[in-house]
Amino acid sequence: MDRKVKNTIILIVILFMIIIAGGVFTFVFQKGKITEKKKEISDLNLNAFNTEDLLKQLDTLKQQAAQLDSILDLRKYNIPVNLHQSDFYDFVNQISLNFNPKSHVNIEYLELIEDVNFKQYSYKITGRAFFNDLYKLIFAIEQSKELKKITTCNFTDFIMVDDSEIAHYLVDFTIDVLVYHSDNDNFASSVLKENRLIPNPIYDIYFPLIRNEIPPNVDNLLDVQTAELLALIPDGAFVANASGETFLLIEGDPVYLGYLTEIDFENDEVRFVLNKGGIIEKVTLTLESNEEN
Repeated sequence: MDRKVKNTIILIVILFMIIIAGGVFTFVFQKGKITEKKKEISDLNLNAFNTEDLLKQLDTLKQQAAQLDSILDLRKYNIPVNLHQSDFYDFVNQISLNFNPKSHVNIEYLELIEDVNFKQYSYKITGRAFFNDLYKLIFAIEQSKELKKITTCNFTDFIMVDDSEIAHYLVDFTIDVLVYHSDNDNFASSVLKENRLIPNPIYDIYFPLIRNEIPPNVDNLLDVQTAELLALIPDGAFVANASGETFLLIEGDPVYLGYLTEIDFENDEVRFVLNKGGIIEKVTLTLESNEEN
């Protein structure tokens, strides 16, 4: 047999063996992987969209997100996302910024409480304040857009007498507060619009109706109880105190513990209303007799 023919036959046999080996490897060993890849390609083709379709879908999702955000914003309370522990300190400091200088508030962080859907920071607020300042603080905590709840509170009255011997009626308080937050934004709008946090003043229930102490006359006003009516003129009334000091008063002017309420030119009298520790007393000074009724 010719050498050339022999080599050709050998090459054909080798090629045939390679084809058989490749077929066995492809259709036997790689069959499972090929099937898996074909399935992946099929799934990708099912979910494939062109750019225009994707942009339309994006616009629709943006509209839905805006609608949901507006619904959350209309709710009175939201639960913020990943709230910082120090945010509540800033909140209380902002509320107490305009409190009376004699009112003060202390904040103590207690713990982090983890629930199924929410997390809660626990704080203890203590201090001493005028009743309306305390009411402003409680109102702001309960009405805040970012959900906060008072769990327990304790109030005790406290009387402070300053250097001028004027009594101030305050309240010692202890308040436990939970501040809610979450790891997701399912309960919060993207733009925070705070609720109204400034309440109308209310009656101070800790201010006594009748008090034992009488405030001192620090403004050196006329003491009507020892005063004498000297004269009546069109512009008002001349009244002298026990030491002879003269005051020209018109209706509405303040005196010690009260006000001048009326000048009666026909009867030559002036009338006062005094508040003596919650007891209201009317005093009349007459020009002729200088009597005090």
